[in-house]
Amino acid sequence: MATTKGRIRAISISSRRGTKKDNVPCADLEVACGIMGDAHAGNWHRQVSLLAVESVDKMVANGARVSPGDFAENITTEGIDLQSLTIGTKLKLGIGAEVEVTQFGKECHGRCEIFEQVGDCIMPREGIFAKVTKAGSINIGDVIEVITDND
Repeated sequence: MATTKGRIRAISISSRRGTKKDNVPCADLEVACGIMGDAHAGNWHRQVSLLAVESVDKMVANGARVSPGDFAENITTEGIDLQSLTIGTKLKLGIGAEVEVTQFGKECHGRCEIFEQVGDCIMPREGIFAKVTKAGSINIGDVIEVITDND
């Protein structure tokens, strides 16, 4: 089973798809939508994207000039092994929001700016996607907890 608790290191949104996201202190998650104000919000399976700060740190160690939000992730996590989760795992974010893991990785749009810097990008391999199953507000520093794991 995955590490059961971590925290939200950063929250990021953008008004357009395919761009780096801007960091914000808090966000509202809505069922059948995602993060309010984010370009990826909508009634589909990739409403919210998550990436571990540990993955971002690996890219920094390889020479990339990146920080949370640069991989277009909505939530940068810390202390939780996202790669050990399974499709269908539910995560509690903050006081009451919940998401369900729906996808691991994605195809890149092409050679992104990060790939051009260092010849690699981790979002396609280490990013995960989820849909909102319970609405709520989240803040930087909030706890992330695995509440169901399908192992």
